[in-house]
Amino acid sequence: MPTKSIFDLEERPSESALVDSVWRTSSGTDPGSFTSVAENHWGIVITRQQGRTWLTIRGPETRATPSPIPEEAEFVGIAFKHGAFLPDLPAGTLVDASLDLPGASRHVFRLFGTIWDFPDFENADGFVARLVKEGLLVQDRAVEEAVQGRSSGLSPRTLQRRFLRSTGLTPGTLFQIERAREAAAMLERGVPILDTVDQAGYADQPHLTRAMRRFWGYTPAQILRGAS
Repeated sequence: MPTKSIFDLEERPSESALVDSVWRTSSGTDPGSFTSVAENHWGIVITRQQGRTWLTIRGPETRATPSPIPEEAEFVGIAFKHGAFLPDLPAGTLVDASLDLPGASRHVFRLFGTIWDFPDFENADGFVARLVKEGLLVQDRAVEEAVQGRSSGLSPRTLQRRFLRSTGLTPGTLFQIERAREAAAMLERGVPILDTVDQAGYADQPHLTRAMRRFWGYTPAQILRGAS
C-alpha cells in the first residue's frame, strides 16, 4: 500500500462497516520506487495508466519489499477491515501476493464470472455494497472482535482457523505487524528508541530492530533520523 511519506495520498472513511478506508493517489513521470511496508489488511487497487485500467486484489504483506511505481498512473484503493473476506478467493493464496484482473474494456472488468464497473474514489462504497449483496464479500465478526481485544468465546484453535480463513494470517503474525506499525509511528514522531521499545512492548532494542527491519525495511535509527 502507498505511504504518505512517498505519495500525496488522499484518504476518506467509508460508509461500509467492512472497509477501513478508501484512498487515491497518482505518480509522476519519474516515480522511481519505494519500500512497501508490511500490511495486515488486504485491499483492492484500481490502476489507470496510458489508457489501460486494471484491478488488483492485494493480500496482506508479511515483510517489507522494494516496489517499483508505475509511471504516470492514477490509483484508487479500498482497504478492508479484518474479518472481511472473499469466500471464493482463499485468503492464504494472497499473502505476500496479488491478483490482477485486466479490464474487459476501459470501464468494466470481470470478477467471478460477472461484469463489473471499475469503482472510483467517489462510488467505492456502492461497489462494496454490491459485493456484499451478491454474497461475494462477507464478514467474520469473531475475527473483528478478537482484533479489537474483545472475547469471541471461541477456542484458540478455532479462532486461529477463522483468522487464516479471513485474513490468511495467524493472530500472532497480524499482531506483530500491527505492533511494528505502532512502533514506526512512534519513531516517526521522534519518540526515542528505548522509549519505543518500552511503549510498544518489545523485549529489548535488538528485538525492535529485527522487527522494524523485517516489517518496515529500516532500522529504528533510520526511521528516527528520517523524522528529524
